[in-house]
Amino acid sequence: MTTDNNLLIDVRQLSVGYRSGGQTLLAVQRLSLSMAQGETVAIVGESGSGKSTLANAILGLLPDHAQISAGQLWVGGNDLSHASERQKRLQRGRTVGLVPQDPMVSLNPTLRIGQQIAEALILAKGKRYPGVDADIVELLQQVGIDKPVLRARQYPHELSGGMRQRVLIAIALAGTPRLIIADEPTSALDVTVQRKILDHLQRLVSERGISLLIITHDLGVAIDRADRILVMKQGEVVEQGPPRQILANPRHDYTRALIAAAPAFARRREPHARSDATRAPILRLHNVGKTFSLPKVKGEDPTFVALQDLSLQVYPGQTLAIVGESGSGKSTALRIALGLEKPTQGQVWFEQQDVTTLSWREFRPLRQRLQLVQQNPFAALDPRFTVFDSIVEPLVSFGRLKGAALEHAARELIGRVHLPVSFLDRLPRELSGGQCQRVAIARALALKPDLLLLDEPVSALDVSVQAHILDLLEELQREMGIAYVLVSHDLSVVANFAHEVLVLRNGKVVEQGTVEQIFNRPGSDYTRELIAAIPGSVAASAA
Repeated sequence: MTTDNNLLIDVRQLSVGYRSGGQTLLAVQRLSLSMAQGETVAIVGESGSGKSTLANAILGLLPDHAQISAGQLWVGGNDLSHASERQKRLQRGRTVGLVPQDPMVSLNPTLRIGQQIAEALILAKGKRYPGVDADIVELLQQVGIDKPVLRARQYPHELSGGMRQRVLIAIALAGTPRLIIADEPTSALDVTVQRKILDHLQRLVSERGISLLIITHDLGVAIDRADRILVMKQGEVVEQGPPRQILANPRHDYTRALIAAAPAFARRREPHARSDATRAPILRLHNVGKTFSLPKVKGEDPTFVALQDLSLQVYPGQTLAIVGESGSGKSTALRIALGLEKPTQGQVWFEQQDVTTLSWREFRPLRQRLQLVQQNPFAALDPRFTVFDSIVEPLVSFGRLKGAALEHAARELIGRVHLPVSFLDRLPRELSGGQCQRVAIARALALKPDLLLLDEPVSALDVSVQAHILDLLEELQREMGIAYVLVSHDLSVVANFAHEVLVLRNGKVVEQGTVEQIFNRPGSDYTRELIAAIPGSVAASAA
C-alpha cells in the first residue's frame, strides 16, 4: 500500500498504547491526519490528550514501552508504523526536525552553542566537513540571532530564553527537514518574544516551503498561526477545521470549553469590586531602586540597575499586576517585597511599618502575613512530602498548631482549594499540575495571610486548568479579602484578573493605571506592543 505522493504526513486510523502492569493504555485512538508540503497545522488539547505521543510517533521517538497497535503512519512516503530504528533515524533531522519545549532542558549546559549545532550538522551531512563553521554562523543568522560568531562561542546560560529557543530552531533546521514539529515552542516566553519566534517560524515556512506542525495548549497561538486546527481530547480528534471556523462555530462541547477557558477569547470580566482604596495600603514601595554589582570586566559597567524609582501601592482585597518582558525587574520587585532582597534605595512599607532595613530574624514574624505562590507547582513542593506535610509545613514551622488541630487545619485547607481529603496522603508525583498548584495555594493560605505574591501562577498550566485556578483565587479574595500582587507575562490573564496594572521595562515604570485604562487607552508604545502581541487578540476582536 502506498501513500499519496503529495502528502508529507499521512496518518491513517493510528492507535498508540503504553504497556504498564500487563495492560495497555491507549494514548492515541484511531487518529487520522494528513499534511501537505508548506502547510501549517496546529494540534490543540490539554495535558494527556495525546499530542506529544503523536509527535513522538511521527519522529520515531516513542519509548520502549509504547507501541503502534493499529493503523499506518506515512512520513515522506515511508511507512514508519513498524519501521526499524535505522529507518526511523534516517527520517529524523532530514525529513522531520523537532523544536522542543524547554530550551534549558534540551540544550547541553556543558557545550558551547556552536558545538551543539555542529553535532546536528554532522549527523545530517556525515563526518566533519570544511564548511561546518560557516554553516553554524549561517544557521544562527537565519534564525535571527545577532553577533552569530560570538553566540556560537557562548554557553546556553549566557543567552536569553528567546535566544535559546532560536538555537533550538537552528538545530532543527540543520538537516534541512521538510517538516518542523514545534512542541509548545513558546509557552515559557514573554508575549513579544513569543511573537518574534512564531513570526520567524512562519517566515521559514513560507521561504523554504517547510511544513509546520505546532503542538500547543494555547488556542490563541493556534488560531493566529495555523491553516488548520485539530482539537484532541483523550487520544481522539474531536474536531478539526480552519481557525476561523473553529473559533466562530465550534461543533464539539470540548472545543467550546477550551475557547471559553482561553483568556484571549473570553469576554473580559470585571473583577469583583476591590476594597475601599481610602484605607491604608497593605504594601507600599516608595522610590525603590536596586543595583547589582557585576564581575569586573575591562570596558564594561561594573553595575547593573535592575530597578529604578519604583513606587506602588497595594490595598486590601485588591489585585495589582506587574507586567513586562524578562529582565524588566518584575521578580526583583517581588523579592524586595518579600524581604529576600534589600533595595539599594527607597523604602518598603508593610501596613504602617517600615520594613526596608529589617534583618531576616526581624522580618520573619511578618512572613505569616505575606506568602508566595511560585510559578512551577512541581518545583515548589518537596517531592518527599505528602500533601498533608506540604500544607501544614508553615503551621509547624511557626509552632501554630499540632496534633488533632493540625489534622483539622489540613482538612479545612484542602477543602478550601476544592481537593478531596483523600489527597492528603498523596505525593506530588501522583498529582496533576493543576492539583499541585492548588496544594501550593493551600499551603500559602495556612497562616491566613493578608497578602499573596503570585509569581506566574498559571503559566505552566493548560488553559482550562488556568481558568479553574484563577476562579479559585478570585473566590478566595472575595471571601477572605486577600490582596494579590500578580507577576505575569500573559496579558490576557491580567486583563481578566487584575484591578490595577503596572508596566515595567528595563527596571522603570512605563505606566500604571486601572485594567480598563491600560488595555483600552494605553499611554505608551511599549504597552501597545505588549497588548498587540497577545496570541489570538486579533482573531478575538474580529470574532
